[in-house]
Amino acid sequence: MKEKATAKCYMSLGSNMGDKEENLKSAVRLLRDSGRITDIKASSIYVTEPVGYADQDDFYNICISFDTDLKPLELLDLSQSIEAELHRVRTIKNGPRTIDLDILLYGDEKIKSKRLIVPHERMFERAFVLIPLSELKDIDVPIPTDKSVKKLRKFTF
Repeated sequence: MKEKATAKCYMSLGSNMGDKEENLKSAVRLLRDSGRITDIKASSIYVTEPVGYADQDDFYNICISFDTDLKPLELLDLSQSIEAELHRVRTIKNGPRTIDLDILLYGDEKIKSKRLIVPHERMFERAFVLIPLSELKDIDVPIPTDKSVKKLRKFTF
């Protein structure tokens, strides 16, 4: 039997409602439990100020790396189903959320469609993405200092 091809992916996760750390852990568990995500590695947790809409609590952010045999849009569908399962509601642009999962990188692919842009179109502008991502992947880009990004602790799930 032929093995399915896998891609190395990187994702950013953030939460600023409810039990933020538990929301992150739940999202990572749901990704792992899908049976299509393997070899998950996680950055430390970083506390960051909100970007855009300021009248909300600070975020807990992590980045994860993993292997998957899902195609890019299948991975997007899985991440959006996890957001729904963890009660994400989209009411205010850049507003409070229980969980946010963003696909940053999918192998070496460059994707530009109505539903998905990879590499993530704003990742290089966001210290709260690049700092935790740099724990998992060598990145050779300047890290912006737009908002405070404070390391909280090692993330375990």
